[in-house]
Amino acid sequence: MIRTQSLTRIFRSNEIETMGLNEVSFEVAQGEFVAIMGPSGCGKSTLLNILGLLDTPTSGQYYFRDEEVSGYTEKQRGRLRKEKIGFIFQNFNLIEELTVFENVELPLMYLGIGSRERKERVTKVLQRLEMAARKNHFPVQLSGGQQQRVAIARAIVPNPSLILADEPTGNLDSARGEEVMNLLTELNDAGTTIIMVTHSQRDAEFSSRLVNLFDGKIVTERM
Repeated sequence: MIRTQSLTRIFRSNEIETMGLNEVSFEVAQGEFVAIMGPSGCGKSTLLNILGLLDTPTSGQYYFRDEEVSGYTEKQRGRLRKEKIGFIFQNFNLIEELTVFENVELPLMYLGIGSRERKERVTKVLQRLEMAARKNHFPVQLSGGQQQRVAIARAIVPNPSLILADEPTGNLDSARGEEVMNLLTELNDAGTTIIMVTHSQRDAEFSSRLVNLFDGKIVTERM
């Protein structure tokens, strides 16, 4: 599903160069659950941002379903993100002024889906994540675990083939964190490909493959 070849990202500012990624080459098959680990500053989030088409590599290639996408225009990148990729962030990134229902509905509006189908799909996914009773609540009225459930609902409501999760349990206690990891495992069992950045060895154990980064390079991989 995903393949990178010699993916390199160099950040430049005031004549200073920082190597974010250094010729990273790896593949992720459809239906895999891959965890990416490594110390802070090793390139984990940089890699995730490139895979999510939120950033572009300085050099190298990124293939999504056998199509080279790193050279896409912003319009093409936006379309692929909306249709194929779901994002789950550590800080939830919910819109405080919108209700739970409206937050989850938003990506479907961007896709131009009609109101009747939007209502059906949002209702179904909120029921699946046991958040239907909270659909008219605002994020500030929810616990951290509930907010992350809403964020997951928003990520999966367009039925993406790939979910990118950046420290999805980082702001949760261990019990709520395990709930989130169980949800991700269920999604993966249903066929969704998941790539997760984490500092938690416990969370990484939910994955089917572990990739370790150090100084922008893959240093080890294990199943």
